[in-house]
Amino acid sequence: MKEDGVAMRRNEARPAGIDRRAFLRALACGAAAGLAPGTLGAQQVPAVDSAGPVSFFRIGTGGAGGTYFPIGRLLASAVSSPPGARPCDKGGSCGVPGLIAVAQATQGSVENISLLAAKRIESGLCQADIAHWAYAGTGLYQAKGPMGGLRAIAGLFREAVHVVVRRDSRIQSIDDLKGKRVSIGEEASGTRVDAILILAAHGVQEKDIEAQYLRTGAAADALRDGSIDAFFFIAGYPVSAIGDLATRLPIRLLPVVGPPVELLRGSSPFFVEAIIPNQTYQDVTALPTLSVAAVWIIGADAPEALVYGITKAMWHPSARKLFESGHPEARNILIENARTGVTIPFHPGAQAYYAEVGIGR
Repeated sequence: MKEDGVAMRRNEARPAGIDRRAFLRALACGAAAGLAPGTLGAQQVPAVDSAGPVSFFRIGTGGAGGTYFPIGRLLASAVSSPPGARPCDKGGSCGVPGLIAVAQATQGSVENISLLAAKRIESGLCQADIAHWAYAGTGLYQAKGPMGGLRAIAGLFREAVHVVVRRDSRIQSIDDLKGKRVSIGEEASGTRVDAILILAAHGVQEKDIEAQYLRTGAAADALRDGSIDAFFFIAGYPVSAIGDLATRLPIRLLPVVGPPVELLRGSSPFFVEAIIPNQTYQDVTALPTLSVAAVWIIGADAPEALVYGITKAMWHPSARKLFESGHPEARNILIENARTGVTIPFHPGAQAYYAEVGIGR
């Protein structure tokens, strides 16, 4: 594969008052830590001296209190290798040479697809069902038509449906949410889409609740101060915002089981039965729920050499060490599950790597 396929378009993008060298050093340090771009912006930048070409690669994630953001930071660290980094064989970065990847906080799956289509990010994390609907132009995307240019890099982990209430609440089931104040996730999140499906399966429409559209941290605060009665969030566990809430307020999770759920699974096969283990959150016992796969997505027009390099880097043994020491859900990012639950096509670069190592359908 051609090495020049790794380099992307580069623009001068440093903020006023920051010299060129300092700007690039800051980017490299931020990428090495897996930090979000913040005030440095999300742009491609030029090379310095003989350090070689630099490519800036954004990973759309979710809110900082969820799971996508910390997972995105780990992925960014795994695939980055800024100019001047110590070589992989000498204990340094084993990412794509010249690549500076960053995790960018967003509203989640739906916004990530919109940002990717608008080329405002290079890749993103997304629920498998949302990705499928976008690619096929069905479900949520029926009116918009298919996004045939959507591709997968890897399936990552399962995301569990969390429905959180106060422990002393009289709400015992999804059916009891009718007429209650419920946060169903941000407007452009996969949580909102699936919360509406789960509620509808129980005969509860969005108009039947006092719906709010809060980030996870804001929803946790609202439950604590009594301004909402419950909130949905779909993410790999443990969710930091829910874990923090459980240390400050006794909570329960509602079970997502029963005949309505079985009917939903029949029409939406992306949903799979799951268990949130005992004591995942303080004093919360094991609970049956549903889950859906999380997928790392990218556009079909991304250079094949770049995506091959990213895929190879994320499965390098050095990345495994990052995943094992990072967010608990990252330990479930395993190459043998890279295709599990993914229904959109894989990018040719990713496909080439999986064929090379014998990971096929």
